[in-house]
Amino acid sequence: MNILLISFLACLVVALPSESAQKVKWCVKSQHELKKCQHLATKSTELECHLKSSVTECMTSIKTGEADAITVDGEHVYQAGLINYDLRPIIAENKTERRCHAVAVVKRDTDFSINDLKGKTSCHSCYQSPGGWTIPIGRLVAQNKIPWEGTDDMPLEKAVSQFFLSSCIPGISKALYPNLCQACQGDCSCSHSEKYSGDEGALQCLKSGHGQVAFMCYDAIPQSERQDYQLLCMDGSRKSVEEYKDCCLLKEPHHAVISRKDADSEQIYKVLKQIPASDLFSSAAFGGKDLMFSDSITELIELPKSMDSFLYLREDYYEAMRALRDGNPPAPPQDGKIEWCTISHAEQQKCDSLQIPHMECRRASSVEECIKKIMRKEADALTVDGGQVYIAGMCGLVPVMVEQSVQQKCNDGGEASSYYVVAVVRKGSGVTWNTLKGRKSCHTGLNRNAGWKVPDSAICGQTPDCTLYNFFSKGCAPGADPKSNMCELCKGSGKAVGDESKCKASSEEIYYGYDGAFRCLAEKTGEVAFIKHTIVGDYTDGKGPGWAKDLKSEDFELICPGLPDTTVKHTEFVRCNLAKVPAHAVITREDARKDVVNVLKQAQASPDKLFKSEGERNLLFSDSTKCLQETTLTLKEFLTQEYIDMIEKTYKTDQGKPDLVKACTMEICIC
Repeated sequence: MNILLISFLACLVVALPSESAQKVKWCVKSQHELKKCQHLATKSTELECHLKSSVTECMTSIKTGEADAITVDGEHVYQAGLINYDLRPIIAENKTERRCHAVAVVKRDTDFSINDLKGKTSCHSCYQSPGGWTIPIGRLVAQNKIPWEGTDDMPLEKAVSQFFLSSCIPGISKALYPNLCQACQGDCSCSHSEKYSGDEGALQCLKSGHGQVAFMCYDAIPQSERQDYQLLCMDGSRKSVEEYKDCCLLKEPHHAVISRKDADSEQIYKVLKQIPASDLFSSAAFGGKDLMFSDSITELIELPKSMDSFLYLREDYYEAMRALRDGNPPAPPQDGKIEWCTISHAEQQKCDSLQIPHMECRRASSVEECIKKIMRKEADALTVDGGQVYIAGMCGLVPVMVEQSVQQKCNDGGEASSYYVVAVVRKGSGVTWNTLKGRKSCHTGLNRNAGWKVPDSAICGQTPDCTLYNFFSKGCAPGADPKSNMCELCKGSGKAVGDESKCKASSEEIYYGYDGAFRCLAEKTGEVAFIKHTIVGDYTDGKGPGWAKDLKSEDFELICPGLPDTTVKHTEFVRCNLAKVPAHAVITREDARKDVVNVLKQAQASPDKLFKSEGERNLLFSDSTKCLQETTLTLKEFLTQEYIDMIEKTYKTDQGKPDLVKACTMEICIC
C-alpha cells in the first residue's frame, strides 16, 4: 500500500507544471511600467514582472537569467549585443507612426557640404535624441568628420564643443559645455523653457540665423517651407528636402525586445501574443507614455533566430553607435592582410599550416557564422557552394574567385567551372527515382547546393506542402533542426551519445559535406546520397581515405527524374543528373575584394599544398580544385537567373527562406 502511495505521489509531482520554467520574466524600469506589467500579467498568467532601476540594470539581470526580456531603442540594442551582455533582438515593434529620418538641414542659399562643418554653428533637437544627437554625432564620428579618439582622450561632448563654433543642444550640461548652449534662447533644456528645443525648435534656430545647420527629424520641416532648405548628404552632396530617403543620415530603427541568445524566444512571443493589443500598446491608464512598448505600434514581429544586433541595426547604424562609445574607427590596414574563416578544427589546422603570407586564420562554428563575421569585418573570406553564395549575396557579400577543376581551363582562362548534382544509390538496392519517397537520405548540408537546394527543387518542384523533411522518412542534413528527422541519421564525431557535434554544419559531423554524405550512403546509414558527380570516382577503388578503402566504384549507381524506373553507371552523370550548377566560390565584402584576390593569387604558387587535405577531405577548398579564377560577375550573372529561380522556388515548398536570408533582408532602419 505504501509503495502504491509513494508511486502515486511521485507521478503527481511529475505531472505538476513547472511554473518557473514557463514564466516570462519581464524587466520594467519604473513604478508606472510595473503597474502596467502587473495589469498585463492578469491577461497572461505566464508573465512575471521584475523591477530594476535602469535599462542597463535590466540587461544585466537578463544576462544572469534573473529576467528574460525588455523592449529597448536602437542604441540599447547595440549595447546589449556587446560581449559584456551578449543579448540579441528577438521581437521587433511594427511601428506605423513616424520613425525619425535624421537629417542635416541647411538654408538653400548656403554652399557648404557635410565635409565643411568644422567651425560652423549647429542646432540640435535634443541631447541624446536620435535625430538631434545619437545618429548625427555618431555618424560624423564614425566617418572621421568629427575627430574623437574615445573617452580616454576626452568626453565626446568636449570633442563636439571643439568641433562646432557654437551650438544649441538642449539637454546638455550648460555648466560643463557653455558653447554647446550658446546659440540657445532659454535654459538649454529639452522642455518648453527652451525656445529651440525639439525638432521644431532646431529648425527655428536655423531659420533665425543662430545656427548654420540643424540636426533633426525630416518630417518636422513644414511642407510650405521645404523649398527654402536643402539637406547635407554623407557623400558630400546636397539634395532637396523631398529627396530625404537618398540623403538622410540614418533612419531610427524600430524598438526591439532583447533577450539571451539561448532564451526561448518563441515562448516569449507566444506569451505576448496572448495579451490583447489594446492592453499591450496603451499606457495612459498607468500614468505614463510608451510603457514597456511604444503606444503607437499595432503589432509585434518575431525576428529570425539568426538575428543579432549587427544584422538588426545594419552596418551604418551599428558603426554610428560604436563610434559614440569608442570614437573614430581605426584606419584600415595598409598591408593587404586578410583573415580566412574556418569552420572546423581540421580546417583551422590546415589554414595555420599553410602559412600563407598576409593571411591569418579565424575560427567560426559554421558557414553562417563566417558570413556574419565577414559582414562585421571580423573575418574576410571563405569558400562556399552556390546555395551559400546566394545566401551570402542576400547579406551583401560578393563572389570574387571560383574553383576550377579542369587544368586546361586554368591554363587558357576558360569559363568558370561547374559541376553536376547527382543522386547516388547502392547497386542492387532497388531504389529508383520512382521509389524514392519514404527512403532514408544523406545530404551534404542544409541549404547547400548538391545536398539540399537542387534535390529539393527536383523532388518537390512546385508540389504544395512537399518538403525534403516529409518526403524522406529520415536523413542526415547537417545544419538542420537537431530535433527534426533530418538529423536522425547524423553521427556527430562518432564518439559518444549526446555528442554536441551531431548534425553540426561542419566537418566535426562525420556525415557533413560531399564526403560525409557519400560516407552516410556507403556505410548503409542512408539509401540515397545527393552529391557532386566526381565524388564516387574520388572515393572508391583505393583512392579514398581509410573508411573508404574497400569501396568499389561499380557498387554505386545514379538515379534521376529523366530515367525514373532505372539506374545507370556512376560515370553517366551527363545523361543522368539533377542539375548543372556553379562551382564553389570565395566570398568576401566588396571593400576587401582586392586584398582577398591578391593574397589567393600569390598562394596559388603552391597549388598542391593549397588544394590538398590531410586526414579529412575538402578542407578550405575542394580537393579537386586545380586553380582559383577571379570573377567580376555580379551575383546574378555568376549564379544565373535560372539557378536563382530554382533556389527561390524551393523556398516556397521547403521550410521557407533560410533564417539568415530573412535576417539580412528585413527592412529595419536604413534611410
